Amino acid sequence: MEPIVQVSLDLPTLADALPIAEVAVRAGVDWLEAGTPLILGEGLHAVRALRQRFPEHPIVADLKTMDAGYLEAEMMFRAGATHVVVMGLAHPATIRNAVRAAREYGGYVMGDLMLHPDKPACARRMEALGVDYVIVHTGLDERNDEIGKSPLDDLPAVREAVSIPIQAVGGLSIEQAIRLPSLGAPLVVIGAPLVIENEEFKPSADDDRLFRLLREIVTEVKRPRA
Repeated sequence: MEPIVQVSLDLPTLADALPIAEVAVRAGVDWLEAGTPLILGEGLHAVRALRQRFPEHPIVADLKTMDAGYLEAEMMFRAGATHVVVMGLAHPATIRNAVRAAREYGGYVMGDLMLHPDKPACARRMEALGVDYVIVHTGLDERNDEIGKSPLDDLPAVREAVSIPIQAVGGLSIEQAIRLPSLGAPLVVIGAPLVIENEEFKPSADDDRLFRLLREIVTEVKRPRA
């Protein structure tokens, strides 16, 4: 598939998230993610607000579902999400039920491999259960506790294990994220707030600078390569 750039709105309020989403869309970002902090802070209202403001953009609801796969997915699809995230550590029935909701509502399921002891096997299982994408994810606490751990460590084996598209996230630099399509992971996630060159991009950040940064990332990710 062609590379996709997704911005993760990991901010607790819509007041903080919507301005960054506006800049991201102007910069050419393809997908918007209602990050877990935003869903915790605003719930379904966050997804509804993003759908109302950006009616043409895919919206990922990063639920990290571990149970009640159909119910959680259905709620987000009905609110306007196009993609939901279910954990690979969840029971197979949870994954199947999230997939069932996606098929009924015309949405997609992303399977998060975070903390699974055998990520390639988990990815194969999720593909067999009907998941549309897999996420090679090294979590915040995990990488802070195990310094140097990176999703790039697991990416090659997962890439060999499945044929569905892959996303790799967790502590990557902008330079590493830009290289992901060439490594077999065409779904590139840029976190917000961003930390680049020791500067934190918060809602109060300069919109012009944030626009230029995101526009440069989009251009590089989508630049044709031989």
